[in-house]
Amino acid sequence: MLWRTGCLIFLLQCLVAMLLLIIASLGRRHKHDTRFPYRSLEEIQVGANRLQLYAYGEDLYKAMFEAIDNASDYIYLESYIWKGDELGKEFQRRLAQKAAEGVKVYVIFDRFGNLVVPRTFKSGFDPAIHVLEYRAIRRPWQIFDLRHYALDHRKLLVVDDTISFIGGYNIGELYAKEWRDTHLRLRGAIATEFSQSFIDFWNRFCPEKEQIREYHRRHFNPRIRLSQNEAMRLTFPIRDMYIVAIDKAAESILLTTAYFIPDHILLDALKNAARRGVDVRILVPWNSNHILADWISRSYFAGCLQAGIHILGYRHTMLHAKTCTIDEQWSTVGTANLDRLSLLGNYEINVEIYSKDFAQQMQALFACDSSEVFELNAEDWQRRAWYIKLSEHLLSPWRFMM
Repeated sequence: MLWRTGCLIFLLQCLVAMLLLIIASLGRRHKHDTRFPYRSLEEIQVGANRLQLYAYGEDLYKAMFEAIDNASDYIYLESYIWKGDELGKEFQRRLAQKAAEGVKVYVIFDRFGNLVVPRTFKSGFDPAIHVLEYRAIRRPWQIFDLRHYALDHRKLLVVDDTISFIGGYNIGELYAKEWRDTHLRLRGAIATEFSQSFIDFWNRFCPEKEQIREYHRRHFNPRIRLSQNEAMRLTFPIRDMYIVAIDKAAESILLTTAYFIPDHILLDALKNAARRGVDVRILVPWNSNHILADWISRSYFAGCLQAGIHILGYRHTMLHAKTCTIDEQWSTVGTANLDRLSLLGNYEINVEIYSKDFAQQMQALFACDSSEVFELNAEDWQRRAWYIKLSEHLLSPWRFMM
């Protein structure tokens, strides 16, 4: 009897998921809104480094092309998704040109993240470019080791120990104008941290004869710190970074995430902050590129609203940013979403920044993104249709896989 009940529940979950995926596929026929608001911000000084936020893809890609074109020693480029469209090909062309000039060029992309990208594109890199197509599972017996299910969700560009980029943007024309995301450029000695992070990942997964033998010295920096999830080591400091910062919050938490599926400890930290009077605001895309993640995320909202958390729905386009700023002092920008795949699974990298000036820019960016959103009301949310509640409840166990 228990077995039959379990099978019935699973079949209902699959039916709901299939219906949602069909709805999502029909919705993809509509173009994203390219008129979403965004802020252009000035480069600022944080300690010995200069930081520049990007909230629009075209602006970011121009800056990345400029950095690539001016490279004289090496270029390290890592992207979870690298589409084979004209923008993706332009990155290939510019990298090939620098490799022809003698610049050391290394690139990494994730195999799973690029399953739909044509093989002709992925194999079309200039022979002078060193390419690593990261595969989570490379040996049959690795299917029994959960660490080997981790994807490379990182997005990095490092040039000449002087310039580094990190954030949510993948490479593709879709992201240039149609998605709202956040990326950060850092100029200064902090770039060596990103260089060594790239090398460590490359050397862990490339053939031994292709390892990078250089070492870029790392520095202790009290104002800018890297946090990196390392699946093979079972270390996931980005989650802990968030929890520690949230527990210290006294005034405000402004959180933007593409997918909000936290574990209970992180969720409790946010609820406790709201209960002690912190203004907690969570900005999410109301219709993301993953409809199942949307519905699973919404199963959290009733509890969040009851605790006093403000849930803001972004309707312009896909909001893909992964950022947070707290008390006008602490901020983070990076690749990790607030879901289990990012916080307790994939390879991710975030930078945390202790700077009032930078936090003020992050607040301005959040205010711009929040200018035309809708806020959920606890009473209205409770009155949503019974079949919607049932669907959310049926799918809620899937939160442990997303």
